[in-house]
Amino acid sequence: MASIETRELMYFVTAAEELNITRAAERLGIAQPPLSRAIRRLERRMGVRLLERTSRGVTLTPAGEVLLADGRKALDAMEAAVRRAQRASHPGARRVLAMKPGGDGGLLRDILAAYESEPDAIPVEITSGMGERATLVRDGRADVALLHTVHDRSGLDVEELLVEDKVAVLPAGHRLAGRTCIRLSDLDGETRPRWPGKTDDDATGPEVRDIAEVMQLIALGRLVAVVPDSARRLLRDDLVCVPVLDAAPTTLALAWPEHSSSRPLAAFVRTAVKVANQPVPQPGVPSTLVRR
Repeated sequence: MASIETRELMYFVTAAEELNITRAAERLGIAQPPLSRAIRRLERRMGVRLLERTSRGVTLTPAGEVLLADGRKALDAMEAAVRRAQRASHPGARRVLAMKPGGDGGLLRDILAAYESEPDAIPVEITSGMGERATLVRDGRADVALLHTVHDRSGLDVEELLVEDKVAVLPAGHRLAGRTCIRLSDLDGETRPRWPGKTDDDATGPEVRDIAEVMQLIALGRLVAVVPDSARRLLRDDLVCVPVLDAAPTTLALAWPEHSSSRPLAAFVRTAVKVANQPVPQPGVPSTLVRR
């Protein structure tokens, strides 16, 4: 089996993304001839043609398309491994948990308290980070993440912790505030927030980044929101929650790098699952939450 150096793979991925050797060389900060020679050497060693070179430019062969897709993943995995190794080598190493503010389903306090008693426990640093939380785990900026709805599980191991019904958060004086329950159709015409990276045809309001911002905008009468039931914990006095009967439940999950052999991480996952499976809800956690 032909071996590939990291530099060669990076050269090929860049050329494949640009489909132009000149632009790829500029992006890499090298001259064009060495880049072309490196890719040809890689093709000879692999015994396959990766790029078709014509007078009109460069195109990918079927083999090149495969190597581009897998090569990107390999380079990302290597970069993530370096980040994790560097963080682990620092004195006072910490486990980095990525989560959206208020996005723990009311579980995190109990998880952290129980985790502290684990023999393999290390301090936990909580970050909201920049970007999608699953991406933070994949690229090594975080070790584990609490997130809702994992559409793409590639590169991740995932454990579902909690299933929640949805509620509408409304100003206390809203026309629906006195109802015992509503349906999504009752919110037709209402302004709803837009969350980064999510597509919701019913959302016509401003883009928001955390639940505190949402609560503030609701209190100002700028919008209403449909959120997991655990948001009741964060409710202001001038807001009310009304169950939404036909809103799809939301699942809170824990995600971490697949095939991880970290003992502190394994202890954290084990603790989170144990807390989530407790039969009696903790104080402050709504009774409507459905534990797995």
